[in-house]
Amino acid sequence: MSEVRIIGGQWKRSKLPVPDSPGLRPTSDRVRETLFNWLGQTLTGWRVLDAFAGSGALGFEAASRGADAVVMIEREAALADGLRASQRRLKATTITVHRANALNWMTACADRFDLIFLDPPFADDLFDRALAAAAPLLAEDGLIYVESPHDIAAPAGFTAWRQGRAGAVHYQLLRREDNQAP
Repeated sequence: MSEVRIIGGQWKRSKLPVPDSPGLRPTSDRVRETLFNWLGQTLTGWRVLDAFAGSGALGFEAASRGADAVVMIEREAALADGLRASQRRLKATTITVHRANALNWMTACADRFDLIFLDPPFADDLFDRALAAAAPLLAEDGLIYVESPHDIAAPAGFTAWRQGRAGAVHYQLLRREDNQAP
């Protein structure tokens, strides 16, 4: 078992265990640091969805930086149990963990989120379906973060606001074309 560390906020330097699980690749410190520089260091008032939570690195990072609510979806029982254990250890009362198929959960959800993390297992090729399921859940000025092994075309009505690459991982922050936020 390896671990990742939270890089900012109230739980800065706290470690999250990363179980050995096929296809699990936590977002690197470098990529998370870039992402949260784009987003801002404080997410106070934000509602966040971490749709393919895995290690929980993205969701815990958002909660650590003050997000009002973070919903984590993970289909693998062992990973969901690990997320709940980290949640208890950190006393992360703003985090809710659901063991579910993320695509099914998003399709049935009626909530809206200011930030949605989409980092599905690369081998499952779920990117287009995940984006389609996430789009209706996005608040008016919300953002969708996508991580993939290749460039992903922004879906209709969205534009890539920021993007980068670290090794074999492409990542981008999408926003609605009519979103004029800086």
